[in-house]
Amino acid sequence: METRQLGNSSVQITPLIVGTWQAGKAMWAGIEDEEVIKAIRAAVEAGMTTIDTAEVYGSGHSERTIAKAVADIRDRVVYATKVFANHLKYEQVLEACDRSLTNLETDYLDLYQIHWPSGTWQSEIVPIEETMRALNHLKEQGKIRAIGVSNFSRAQLEEAMQYGRIDSLQPPYSLFWRQVEADTMPYCIEQNISILAYSSLAQGILAGKFGPNPQFAEGDHRAKNKLFKPENYERVQAALAQLQPIAERKGCTLAQLALAWLITQPQANAIVGARNAEQALANVKAAEVELSAEELQAIDAIGRTVTDSLDSNPVMWEF
Repeated sequence: METRQLGNSSVQITPLIVGTWQAGKAMWAGIEDEEVIKAIRAAVEAGMTTIDTAEVYGSGHSERTIAKAVADIRDRVVYATKVFANHLKYEQVLEACDRSLTNLETDYLDLYQIHWPSGTWQSEIVPIEETMRALNHLKEQGKIRAIGVSNFSRAQLEEAMQYGRIDSLQPPYSLFWRQVEADTMPYCIEQNISILAYSSLAQGILAGKFGPNPQFAEGDHRAKNKLFKPENYERVQAALAQLQPIAERKGCTLAQLALAWLITQPQANAIVGARNAEQALANVKAAEVELSAEELQAIDAIGRTVTDSLDSNPVMWEF
């Protein structure tokens, strides 16, 4: 798979990135460690060599699972992890980074990201200058190669950039969730900041895996996703029906079509998870789907039949 430069850094990432929230198991149902390990390994062996995780995914379980999958081929993979909103004081950032290094069985992180802005999820407010000072120190030490942020607004991103180079933004972004295009994407284009889109398949919706009446197991956080609200989900189902013929003409799945569209957007790369090796290998094939300008325009228009009715709040869930 081709690689792309991460912002202005020396890090090269794949346009499709292995997502591992599910590997943490917390807030998910039916996840098996051994299957996830096989999925990560299969994706990497097939060329999808960038892996995204976070300390909060299962309190380090996701990071440790990644190490079990690929620690023996560390030189072939790019690690991106995140520090959570409750660890943004100077010393806390340093300690969190060391924990992630231990969990991932490595001595450096290719990308270290602020997971949520200070103050979110009832966290203490810490000046961004203090957090960035810690991240810059880690960079100087060689423990991290690049700094990124996640779930930041344009104003928050601009403020962080006053204290050091930010090379990536990780927002929720998919054909059915596009608030970032209006708020932050223009700044990312201007500053050459890579966009690492999470929930790139709208948590499985764009794979067409849910029927007209989706049901979730106890503890599955997707039940709180706003796209499953009846008034939104009706439009989702209609849009999927319009996308299906395009996918069939391209000889690909709905998921591959949605990912192929996403990685053609300005600065955009797609984080996509997998429960097993079969799903992982199917994700990899999305990089081979080539879309014409006319096809991209048609897909874009179908996506807007869903997104035009959503509000401007970028948070996907009603927790």
